[in-house]
Formats: sequence, structure tokens, C-alpha cells
Amino acid sequence: MTQQFYQFKPLNVGRFLVWSLFTVVLVIAPLVFTSSLGHTILSQMGIAIIVCLSYNMLLGQGGMLSFGHAVYSGMGSFLAIHTLNQVSSGALPLPVSLIPIAGGLASMLVAVLLGWVTTKKAATPFAMITMGVGELVWAMSLMFPEFFGGEGGISGNRVTGSKPFGITYGPQIQLYYLIAIYTLVCTALMFAFTRTPLGRMLNAVRDNPERVEFVGYDTQKVRYVAFIIAAFFAGISGGLAALNFEIVTSEVVSGYRSGAYLLFTFLGGATFFFGPILGAILMVLAFVLLSEFTQAWLLYLGLIFLFMVMYAPGGVASLLMMNLRVAAFGKLRQLWVSYLALAVTSLIVLTGAAAMIEMTYHLQLHAALGNELRFMGATLNAKGLNSWFGAAFVMLTGLGLFELTRRQFVREWGEIQEYIEKEVKRRELL
Repeated sequence: MTQQFYQFKPLNVGRFLVWSLFTVVLVIAPLVFTSSLGHTILSQMGIAIIVCLSYNMLLGQGGMLSFGHAVYSGMGSFLAIHTLNQVSSGALPLPVSLIPIAGGLASMLVAVLLGWVTTKKAATPFAMITMGVGELVWAMSLMFPEFFGGEGGISGNRVTGSKPFGITYGPQIQLYYLIAIYTLVCTALMFAFTRTPLGRMLNAVRDNPERVEFVGYDTQKVRYVAFIIAAFFAGISGGLAALNFEIVTSEVVSGYRSGAYLLFTFLGGATFFFGPILGAILMVLAFVLLSEFTQAWLLYLGLIFLFMVMYAPGGVASLLMMNLRVAAFGKLRQLWVSYLALAVTSLIVLTGAAAMIEMTYHLQLHAALGNELRFMGATLNAKGLNSWFGAAFVMLTGLGLFELTRRQFVREWGEIQEYIEKEVKRRELL
């Protein structure tokens, strides 16, 4: 009789702490930001985290650059708002808390229908197909007002149906906690997907599709299944958005929305699982807060994206991970002076450039209000030579100082990286 021995893997303490911290943040965030605006922003962040993570299943994990992901989050929103109205009319005995799942299932069905054609090709042809599908669905949203509601969209009322424990989802904080639960569960499921054989095979399809075909796997089927799963989670985010805003318009399936998912997933860091979470937070802050401060916010956003592509193509997550590696070897303290200098000089450059941008926008959009405008506590004359000369002088001075600081930082960074490589080799020999 043979004996069986079972081995248990040790508990991953680091991962347990990270997920515990993530849960705690979701729970206490509305208790820290207690205003109605704070709860609204937090709710939108939760929704954005789900949709950006679902998009990264295509981009980061599968190497599929999609320009039409808003089709699936948007269709989830439309199906969710129709389901909500059915619940309100009494025709469907479904709890409001389950409506996002209905949106996810609807988007998954749309992906089953459209995904097979979409995933027949990879790389650039895949991107072009998704763009065409996205434009097709956006055009349909204006052609069929019976389903999409036309330009006015479709509205609903989330305070309906059964009310277990007195939860009506009328107060924003109640809806936030529903969104937080979905965010935590969906994030955990999408992380678990990355550890499954299908998730690993999706990475292989991204890195070397020829070898995957050689060992007997159908790369299109792998992309197709991953596409459907990503659409399901995107539909859940769309359903949550329908409950949050209580109105769905054609904008939710537009190319503009798909472009936002791409841009901020990339900014956050598509090569890391937590990168899209950072990107989602930045997306909400840009759309809700930055847009309130200036009408030129899209221009600033484009410049940030440009510089990130040039100097940090791995996104914000890659910057964090590089510095964590430096900190692990005890060298981060050597860089704080350089980081401070880079931050100050960058702020000087941004101040000068922003002053010229704001004066340009003032001349184009608010010329009737006069030549003067307020910028960071100072009064600028949009047609005054002194204001333009001062802004240009500040920007050019900042650029010169930034370049000197950057060269010093590059030198220090290179020395630290050399030390780390030597230390790694020394530890390997031991």
C-alpha cells in the first residue's frame, strides 16, 4: 500500500497584505472623503478600475491593441439600463445589486457574436477591425433610437425593486459600497485569471504566437476566449456606470471613450497588473477635476502622454517598480536630492508653458472678456508682450535647469544600477 504525501505551499504573506490593504482602502475611503463629490469620484474610480483592468486583459496580457473596447462596456450599460427599467416596471423580479451582472452577460454575448471575426487577426489588423466595429456600433447607436435612445439616451431610476436591509441605493455612499464590492471581486477574479493556464497561454500568444501554434494551440481561440472574458468584466463596469449615472447615451460606445481606456491603461502601466488601477484613478481625476480647472486639459493630457511614451513607456507602475528595486538595495536615499531638483525644475517648466497655453486659450475662447486673465494668483495680459516674454523666460530657464538636473540624475542612476548588478551577481555566487 503506497503512502500519499501532501505538500502545502507556504502562505504568500506579501500578497495577503496587498489584498488586505486594497480591501481596507475600499472600505475606509468614503469615510475619509465624506462629501457627496468625494463619494461620486470614488464610485467612478471603482468603475474605471474594472474597465481598465478588463482592457488590460487584451492589451497588456494578450498584446491586442483594441480601439473599440467601449463597445462592450457601453453595451453593458445599455442592457443594464433596460434591465433596470424592466425592474422598475415590475416586469422583472431582479435585485438592483445584480443588474451589473446582467450587463456583463449581455456584453459577453455581444463579444461572442463579434469576437470571432475580431480575433481572426492579430497586431495591426486586429486594431483596425476593433476600430471598425467600434465606429459601426457608435453609428448604430444614433440610427436605432428605439434601443439606444437617440441623442438623449435612456434614463432610469436605481431606487426601485426590493430593498433588503433598507438599502435603497438612493444615497451615493450605498451605491459606492456596491461598486466597491464589485471592484474587489472583479479585480480578484481578473488577477486569478492571470495565474490560470489560459492566462499563461495568452501571455505566450502575445510573446511568441508562432511557437504556440507549433506546440498545438490555436492562437485565435485563445484570443477569442480572452476577448469574451474581457468583455464580460467591461460589461459589469458598464452596468455599474448605468446605476451610478442613471442615464446612458451614445457617448458610452464612442471612439473617444475607447481612446480614453487605451490612454490611461498605458499611462498606468500595461505591463503590470496594478498599472491599470493607477491609470483608472488618473482617468477619473483628469476627467472630473482637471477639466474643472482649465479648458486646455486635453492638451495637458496629450503632453503628459507624449512625455510618458518618450521617457517612461512602462507607465507610472514601471517608475514605481524601478524605485522599489533601488530601495530594496538601500540606494533610494541617494536620489532624493535629484528627485527634488527634477520636481522643482519640472514645475518651473510647466508654469511657463501653462501660462502661454492659458493665454492662447483666452485669446481664442474668451477674447470678449478682455485681455487680462488670472493664472496661479497672477494677472496676465494675453496681448501684452511682458506677459509672453515672462512666460517664455520662465519656461526656457526651467528647461535649462531641468536638463542640467537630468544629466546629474542619469549619472547617479547609472552608478546605482551598476552597483545593483554587481550586488546581484555577488549574492548569486554566495
